[in-house]
Amino acid sequence: MPLSALWPGGPLFDPGGGVPLGMDSLLLADFAKAPRGRALELCCGSGAVSLLLLSRIPALEADCIELLSGPAEDAARNFAANGLERRARVINGDIRAHRKLVEPGAYALCVCNPPYFPACSGSPPSDPVRAVARSEMECTLSDVLDAAAWALKNGGALDIVHRPERLAELLAEMRSRALEPKRLRLVQRTAESAPSLILAEGRRGAAPGLKIEPPLIICSPDGGESGEYRRICHRGDG
Repeated sequence: MPLSALWPGGPLFDPGGGVPLGMDSLLLADFAKAPRGRALELCCGSGAVSLLLLSRIPALEADCIELLSGPAEDAARNFAANGLERRARVINGDIRAHRKLVEPGAYALCVCNPPYFPACSGSPPSDPVRAVARSEMECTLSDVLDAAAWALKNGGALDIVHRPERLAELLAEMRSRALEPKRLRLVQRTAESAPSLILAEGRRGAAPGLKIEPPLIICSPDGGESGEYRRICHRGDG
């Protein structure tokens, strides 16, 4: 696939043989706040989340870990196409071996758009890249949180997108690793609909205190895109 701009004047991106850019990656990159230090992306795929963060935060540098060699190569190519190869390093490796891949306490921010579904749930896609991205066959939520807890410095933030049905598990597992849940935002298609995604932030070693932010509504009452979603997608002011 050819490289194309995500929005007029925006970064160039090509998912290659990986998973196309989805709403969840856009929302996660917008949810994450600019860190005072280096960022780490786990399960980076073709590098969409880090690409969006690096484009938004000029001083940011990022390391990106991806298990599969094809998507890892696509991520490196996407960074190079945008002149970001000096600010982004792609690590083709398994986050379950995180102690061999990154230094402990080296990052101010960790972001992850992980596999959403347990390995035993439903039939995985026939495409192996999409199967690994969707299902926890090679990377579980526990694996992600173990890696984040190792990599983050004290006070560093983990920002993650996931499914609402995994919320209780996510918050409990975060707290058990001293990643104290601090921010939570639900993503809803309309103001009346049930959430379809959750955006959560935990901070390493932080005191208890969870802020539940207003829901992010995707559609306006007239059926079009909401002002906030248009802002996130660079299609107009929020």
